[in-house]
Amino acid sequence: MTARAEAEPMLTGKHVYRVHWVLGTDRLRGVCHCAAAREFDDPVELWTWLLAHPEGPPAHQPTNGNGSTR
Repeated sequence: MTARAEAEPMLTGKHVYRVHWVLGTDRLRGVCHCAAAREFDDPVELWTWLLAHPEGPPAHQPTNGNGSTR
């Protein structure tokens, strides 16, 4: 049995974005480097939001996890 390699540290920084598939759905969750997050049905809308964020409104409004604002 071989020893398990340690996981690499997670990247951070101003240009690090995360896209997660929401289990059991067809939705994607985008997470900006500033920790704002939204869910999307369309990957093009997700990347448009991520790449414009946090520069302009309404992109920086908090969401309730399903893509709509609180």
